[in-house]
Parts: sequence; C-alpha cells; structure tokens
Amino acid sequence: MALLSLLVLSCCSSTQLSRTLEDMEDILSADELTTGDVINGLKEALVQGSTKAANQASALDGYFGNLEIRIPFPPEIVKVETTLRDIGLDREVDRFILSMNRAAERAAEKALPIFSSAIRSMTIEDAWGILKGEDDAATQYLQRTTSDQLRAEFQPVVKDALDTVNATKYYSDIIALYNALPLVKQKNPNLDEYVTVKAMDGLFVLMAREEARIREDPLARTTELMRRVFSAQD
Repeated sequence: MALLSLLVLSCCSSTQLSRTLEDMEDILSADELTTGDVINGLKEALVQGSTKAANQASALDGYFGNLEIRIPFPPEIVKVETTLRDIGLDREVDRFILSMNRAAERAAEKALPIFSSAIRSMTIEDAWGILKGEDDAATQYLQRTTSDQLRAEFQPVVKDALDTVNATKYYSDIIALYNALPLVKQKNPNLDEYVTVKAMDGLFVLMAREEARIREDPLARTTELMRRVFSAQD
C-alpha cells in the first residue's frame, strides 16, 4: 500500500491525491484486497480477454465471418470495387475480399505471445489506471504497449499469407482490370499495410468487447481473484 501511495503521489495534485487515495483504500479494503491482488486480478482479466480475442480472430472465418471486424475492400479504392461489380466481376472482387481476411486470420496467430509479454510487464500504475479507467482501459493499455510490435510481427505474416492465398495476385489482377478501363484515375495502394492495420484493429475490437463483459457481468469473471477485484468496482 505504501509503495502504491508513493507512485500515486508522484503524478497527482494534492486534490487528486486525496481523492485517489480514498478510492484506493476503498478498493483495497474490499474483501481485504492487497495491491498484489489487484495487479494479479487485472492480469488474469487481461489474459482471459486477450486469449479469447486472439483465438477468435485466428480461427477460420475469425475475420471473414464476423461482420464487426471483416476486412472490406480498401476504402480509398472503393470506386474500383463498385466499377468492377458494375461490369460483372463480382466473383473476382469477392475472392479478393475473402483472401484478405484469410491473411488477417493467419497473422492473428502471432498476437498472443505479444499480449502475454505486455501483461507480464504491467506496473502498479498501469494496473491502477486500468481498474479506475474507462470501460476499455485494459484494451487501451494493450493497444498502447503492443501496437508497434504487433505491426512488426503481423506485416511479414500478412505479406506471406496474402501471397499464399493468392490475394496479391487477385489484387494485381483487379487493379489491372480497373486501370485498363478508359478515363479512370490509376490506383495502387499498399495492400500489405492496409490488411495489417485492419487485422490489428479487429483484434482490439474483440478485446474491448471481452473487457466490457468482464467489467459488466460477474459471470464473465472466471477466477475467484477476478471476481474479488472487479466486485469492488461494481
């Protein structure tokens, strides 16, 4: 408790400090929680949420079968999709969209070890900010601490997967078909970057959904420690 108080003191005004310490004492006194209990309970929640998100995203149809995170035709070239569908090339466009989502599902397999490392590195300040933060504070923590590494790990996997599932070829064919049309502006955005970013975004959407469940629904708290920590916030 003394260590946590010192950490809070270093970053709060006197008014903020008084209010924060009162909140902290209320939570730690509930069911005789210790600072370690709070940190470990939050880590358990993060492990549960990130594992579920990564497993859902990396499953077959994890992206393609979920309208909330399905990766659509790149919006900056949506006119390409419209034009090609108008001339009867729906099958080619649909095949390309499916291949992008398959690439994201493969890349998502890399997420869990990265999330696990960030969770192990959580500090007392991180834990307190998550517990007293917004409904997606844990998701924001993972997004803040893992995005650079996720991007570095995802991009080569996405590139390889796009090649493996022929998305790169489909994309090249589609762009070539479009660019061959008369009076159109030439298009050629970076497909690897687009799919990488959308794959990451989808993961955090799933993570935020699971975090909200844990915060709102006692039945979603699958360990005794999680139940004790979050019941103090209910």
